[in-house]
Amino acid sequence: MNVEQEVLRVLDEVLSLGGRSAAFDRDTHLLGAIPELDSMAVVTLITTLEERLGISVDDDDIDGDTFATVGSLTDFVGKLLGH
Repeated sequence: MNVEQEVLRVLDEVLSLGGRSAAFDRDTHLLGAIPELDSMAVVTLITTLEERLGISVDDDDIDGDTFATVGSLTDFVGKLLGH
């Protein structure tokens, strides 16, 4: 599984980006840069990632840096998957 592709797929779906995530790369800023990514969207994004990837996210493990860029979110998810 390509973790970054899955993260981008979930971002696109949860945030209703209409395919805009296809232009994202590891350096694409998320939190504060994408208006659709508000606090409620973060919760939905985490829940969707947990369901799709079979991971469990502890609230204590998440901070603003987790959602800073596509790369930071991908690395976080990859770590939970043991990659």
